[in-house]
Amino acid sequence: MKSEFLDLGMQPVANKFLSSYSQIDGEYKYRLAVTFDDETKLVSLGGFVPPEMMFNDSYVYHSSMSDTMRNHFRQAAENFIDDLNPNSVLEIGSNDGVFLRHFPTKSTIAVEPCNNFANITNKMGYYTIPSFWDTETSDKILAEKGEQDLIFSANCICHIQNLEEALESVSRVLSERGVFVFEDPSLLQMIQRGSYDQIYDEHAHVFSVTALQNLLNAANLEIFRVQKLDVHGGSNRIFASPRHTRVVEESVHEHLNEEQLFGLGSFETYLRFGLRIQQSKEQLLDTLRELKRKGNKIISYGATSKSTTVFNYCGITTELIDYIVDTTLAKQKKLSPGVHIPVISPEEGFDRSVDYAFLGAWNFESEIVNKEKSFLEKGRFISHVPYVRFIGGESD
Repeated sequence: MKSEFLDLGMQPVANKFLSSYSQIDGEYKYRLAVTFDDETKLVSLGGFVPPEMMFNDSYVYHSSMSDTMRNHFRQAAENFIDDLNPNSVLEIGSNDGVFLRHFPTKSTIAVEPCNNFANITNKMGYYTIPSFWDTETSDKILAEKGEQDLIFSANCICHIQNLEEALESVSRVLSERGVFVFEDPSLLQMIQRGSYDQIYDEHAHVFSVTALQNLLNAANLEIFRVQKLDVHGGSNRIFASPRHTRVVEESVHEHLNEEQLFGLGSFETYLRFGLRIQQSKEQLLDTLRELKRKGNKIISYGATSKSTTVFNYCGITTELIDYIVDTTLAKQKKLSPGVHIPVISPEEGFDRSVDYAFLGAWNFESEIVNKEKSFLEKGRFISHVPYVRFIGGESD
């Protein structure tokens, strides 16, 4: 039985930036509620947004734009080559090719529903299927390329609404010696940190290892290794193989035990999380209002999906945030989803006039702080994770 434990209110499509104020009246919104399934232990959205509205030719998130993510995927590829030695590689949700570029074009397949990114990997020489991951796509791969030794997916499996079909399709394409490796935000780390902005339209599910074990077993797959990652605010990298083909390592038991001790199998844990999020909202609004009352200029650093959730849930508009700076050209000179805060380039708006900058990309805090040392000589960053706090000094 599914039970709702959090309501983040009416939300827009997180990456749907508006080109003009005339588009506001027709902006699509939905209720962002979160549920817990007592049987599978899976945390999911109460209702899904049609995939085509989120993942299309105008999708704006480029994985390769961050030094952190480029290094992350390079290291991952090198480790997989050394450890797994795959003869064939398939990536589900290949984005702009930041991961698969480390593998030979002749033996690597890209699956990417956003044509703007599919065109990139196709031009790089990779066999690219511009579609969503489903039974039809897996059948096409089996017929044309055969079984695959390594199937990799980063921050994509949690996007797929029909997990049963998705995992069964993986199981069919995976070779007997093959390994399915995927990484997505960690439910445990989200709850520990209070990072409710991991929840938005694209994240149809937020995974625990416990829930994934149940789902993968049903698809005749077995988790044999789990790695904890720092990327995207705390993620798990899951290694799965056809059942009974590999030894289940201690890391799996450690993660399952940790989740059990924390209480991820109990609905009460999620109710407490929901109360904590309400308190976080109140603290952030109180902080921003007080800073504004004192005459401070506040902007947001990063027009992210995470900040879309926060701003719309908290009702943060241009009354509190003057504008958002972001390096992504496709977002600049547009309005943020839902609350319609202008997005401009850092060159135009991130200057000495700024007193405080909300960290829309708090998961890249170290990289940003290192990059923006000159700003911190005068200004301060604000983060709401794991609690509302200032970065770079005390508040005025």
